[in-house]
Amino acid sequence: MKHGIYYAYWEKEWAADYIPYVEKVAKLGFDILEIGGAALPVMNGTQLKELKAAADANGIIITTGYGPAPEHDVGCPVTRNGAIEWYKKMFSAMEQIGSTTIGGALYSHWPIDYSQPINKAEDWKYAVEGMQILSEIAKKHGVNLNMESLNRFEGYLINTAEECVKFVKEVNCDNVWVMLDTFHMNIEETDIADAIRTAGSLLGHFHTGECNRMVPGRGRIPWREIGAALREIGYDKTVVMEPFVNTGGQVGSDIKIWRELIPGISPEMLDKDAADSLAFQRYMLDGNM
Repeated sequence: MKHGIYYAYWEKEWAADYIPYVEKVAKLGFDILEIGGAALPVMNGTQLKELKAAADANGIIITTGYGPAPEHDVGCPVTRNGAIEWYKKMFSAMEQIGSTTIGGALYSHWPIDYSQPINKAEDWKYAVEGMQILSEIAKKHGVNLNMESLNRFEGYLINTAEECVKFVKEVNCDNVWVMLDTFHMNIEETDIADAIRTAGSLLGHFHTGECNRMVPGRGRIPWREIGAALREIGYDKTVVMEPFVNTGGQVGSDIKIWRELIPGISPEMLDKDAADSLAFQRYMLDGNM
């Protein structure tokens, strides 16, 4: 497996200069830096070239994450055409930086506004149609789309591995995959290891994080069982930790970090926790025990 971390672990805002994080994660021992997709369509050619050059120089794989804004919802007939045009720009930028993997609630938008009416059956049908269209565009740029199963408080369309597998099979495109996240699974799944087995060969991207949103190893997620299940299905792709521990800013607000999770938090402490967690994650998931 290749192990990575999401840049926003260190950030309070979703916008960032990714190049320093490429260098940081390389020094910490990671294989992957996951960046936010929202910035890619507005980055110019020079910026994209510089980001790719930094990744290549440091031996870092770039994956992309995106929680679509409502106007980028391909599952909504009203916003679909505009969303597709926006995604074309994102996929082009991803190709330029060598990023072949994107994950998130790409079938809808994030987070869901529950003050609005919901029709899951109808929205599911439109989301499948939208992803079939989007997958063909992504394929032209060598991009794989990973459908993230979210907890009920952030989304309603896909909450479990079983639902995610059903959705991916209905889309029936070879670049559309299941994506699981241990934080969301901790809320929705009866058995996290069984959920991984349910995803099986359709699992394309995997996020890790504790029940309290801290780095792996600082909570109660069953890592031994998760590692055993991943090895059982022969998973050898990307594993990206997605911890959130900073209060304040748009990130803290969107992720609902209302208290100081790490007393006396500092950049040095964040780096150390990330490096320690990487060693823990490799030990637990790769099976080097």
